[in-house]
Order: sequence, then C-alpha cells, then structure tokens
Amino acid sequence: MATAERAQETRRGWFSTLFGLPFQIMAVLVVSLLMSVLVEWAGIHWQWWSQPGAQHALETLETEVARLDTHFTRSLLVSDPVALATGAVTNAYDWLFIRSGISGWLESNATQGGWLGTLHTYLQAALYVTLMTLTRVVILLLTSPLFALAALVGFVDGLVRRDLRRFGAGRESAFIYHHAKRAITPVFVVGWLFYLSVPFAIHPNAFLLPCAALFGLLVSIATGSFKKYL
Repeated sequence: MATAERAQETRRGWFSTLFGLPFQIMAVLVVSLLMSVLVEWAGIHWQWWSQPGAQHALETLETEVARLDTHFTRSLLVSDPVALATGAVTNAYDWLFIRSGISGWLESNATQGGWLGTLHTYLQAALYVTLMTLTRVVILLLTSPLFALAALVGFVDGLVRRDLRRFGAGRESAFIYHHAKRAITPVFVVGWLFYLSVPFAIHPNAFLLPCAALFGLLVSIATGSFKKYL
C-alpha cells in the first residue's frame, strides 16, 4: 500500500514538474529581460558606458547577431539556423515595435529635447535590449543538444558507478542523491538568467561549456548515488 502511494506521489510530482516547466521558462525569460533593461538604463543614467545614449545597447545587439551569423551556421535542430534567427528577430521587431506604433513614435521624437528626448533614448535602448535577449534565446535553443549530450554522458557515467557500488560494498547516500537532483534545475535558472541578463556582448561558450559540464556532473552524481535496488 505504501509502495503504491509513493508511486502515485512520484507520478504526480513528474506531472506537476512537466506542466509547470513552460511557465518556469517564461518566468526566467521575463525576469532576464527586465534585468537586462534595468541594467542598461542604469548604465545610461550613471554613464557606465563609454557610448552615448542607446548606442551601447545597439552595439551589443550587433555583436550578438554577428556572432550568431558566424558561429551558428549549422545545427542539429534546423537546417538553416541563421535564417531562423533572422526571421524570429524580424518578426518580433515587426509585432512588438512597428505594428504597435512604438517605432514610429521613437522616430518622430528622435530630435526632441527635454524629457521627450530622454524617454526616446531609454525606450530605444529597451528595444535593442529586447532584440538582443531574443537573439540569445535563439542561441540557447540552437545549442540545446549540447545539454542533452552532457546529460547522456552523465547518466551513463552515473549508471556505471552505481553498478560498481551495487555489486561491491559501497554505501549509498540519499542525502547526496536528493541534493544533486535538486541542484539540476537551478543550474538552468541561474545560468539562463546570467547569460540573458549580462549587459555586454559575451561569447556563448563562456556560458554554455561550464553550464553543460556542471549539468552533466550533477546528472552523474544523482544517477550514481541512486539507491541500489529499484
């Protein structure tokens, strides 16, 4: 009876996790975008950037798009990742800024002084930051097979170590297993927040390789420390 109840609780836990995953991803994207915009605005206000106005955000966007064009020409998920990224950014710009009238309003007030000019600068910076965040989201989607490969390697390595412990005199630790399993999700959340929110151009490998390695390590630890008998 107790075993059946535990199995039912496990199924409910997996269902709730899968159902809530899209909302968690959306929350991470929204928080990352807000953090990026606020940091960019703070840099404009306190003059952290050497470039005037929204020029820093524009140059960061151009660097990210150029990196996407040169480093992500092939992908396991789509045949033409550059066309996919360009189409996604173009459609987002069209729906969010042109059809909404924001772009026209910015152009009409580009030469205004006073508070209108300041508002124009901040909104233009937010526009560039939004497109930059979308470009980085596309890069994360295109590099998702890297995390799948890291998880596969970690899972196989963990199974091997688990079998060695099973057939030997090794001790199992539920403490290590549960803490390693809980740490897997924060790796994505913290990593995505950092990569999507950083206010300057950063090479994806500086984020992706350490994150994927840590993800694979946690999967290996969780699998290897799982109980001896299923």
